Amino acid sequence: MPSSCNTSIVSRCTIYPDQKSSTIKALKLSVSDLPMLSCQYIQKGVLLTYPPYSINDLITFLKHSLSVALSHFPALAGRLQTDPSGHVHIVCNDAGVDFIQAKARHLSIHTILSPTHVPECFKGFFAMDKTLSYSGHSKPLVAVQVTELKDGIFIGCTVNHAVTDGTSFWNFFNTFAEICKGSKKISKSPDFSRNTMLNSPAVLKFPPGGPKVTFSGDEPLRERIFHFSRDAILKLKLRANNSNFRSNSAEIFGRQSNDSWKIVNGESNGNNGLSNGKVDPLFLKNNETAEISSFQSLCAQLWRSVTRARKLSPSKMTTFRMAVNCRHRLES
Repeated sequence: MPSSCNTSIVSRCTIYPDQKSSTIKALKLSVSDLPMLSCQYIQKGVLLTYPPYSINDLITFLKHSLSVALSHFPALAGRLQTDPSGHVHIVCNDAGVDFIQAKARHLSIHTILSPTHVPECFKGFFAMDKTLSYSGHSKPLVAVQVTELKDGIFIGCTVNHAVTDGTSFWNFFNTFAEICKGSKKISKSPDFSRNTMLNSPAVLKFPPGGPKVTFSGDEPLRERIFHFSRDAILKLKLRANNSNFRSNSAEIFGRQSNDSWKIVNGESNGNNGLSNGKVDPLFLKNNETAEISSFQSLCAQLWRSVTRARKLSPSKMTTFRMAVNCRHRLES
């Protein structure tokens, strides 16, 4: 990492829940959680302008708010533990989470936002970089790092991927933010129930010491975030389905069907694709059922571009995989 991207650690401490965990002692990882033990921790954060008070006051305030938030999410303050039968549990033992104060005052908001590709310095804004989730047996499940910039603050949150996914991560982070804003009651409490089909007796065997990293984290990697406008995605879907319909009454993504741009007789439906959980078929002209959604259209465009850039042999078989949120399909 270039010296211009260096981040200095000012202090490090452990934050414990404001209230001791009493009702929840241990949570068994589900069959969908287990594969995440070989994945790295989730890293997300927010970039903010400089607050109207001192950095020391901000750090004290954030520490207290994080402590209160952990009282609502006791599992995140625990550790992983494998029982004699091989099942992995989250032990809610209030062991606490890491809190790091850092500074990179040579970096400005403009400096880190202006490059086309994600700057290397972002790696320094997160604790436990490249850490596998299996390490939660001995390391905290959460680490929050507050980095002071020249004209702003970056709050980076690192969370064990076997304990949370993207949805539950943002539920925790938004709860943290609500408490920071003075809310006495959180808007969405976490659900720790384990009475679903995902509660399986299956045991995932790991080698002694846990899974190993199967790729080189030191290989050069360029990261870039692409933004697709509503119109761009609409054009992709129109091209894929070869149909014309109005765009002003359609929505790109629907919670239940994953695609609310349903087309009936060349037009989008009147209720923006929302059907109270009922997934209606997508019709094109001549009552032909369409199989290509807006999400599929975008994924196909991305994969075609990636495959073209790799310049593979025409006979080379390629694979496209993606994670799918099954929450709404499992709700009672």
